[in-house]
Amino acid sequence: MFEVGGEEAFWLNVTNVGLGLVTLVCVVVVGARVVGELAARLWRKLAQADDHTFVVPELGLTMADGGERLEKTKAEERHEQGR
Repeated sequence: MFEVGGEEAFWLNVTNVGLGLVTLVCVVVVGARVVGELAARLWRKLAQADDHTFVVPELGLTMADGGERLEKTKAEERHEQGR
């Protein structure tokens, strides 16, 4: 059917390499998206401090019961002191 080393075999091999590269790129893109989604889920899970808090992207960390946080972070203390 094809000669060994013939021109038709060359273009068949070039086509196969091209399709292999496209497949590899697709697998990498899908894999990166899956890893990104899993990382986002883990981040959301870790960001929840307890049952009364949840993360709203526009607001940050909010408290579902409307309560006030008792402890202050170092950044909040510096902000209050005007530094």
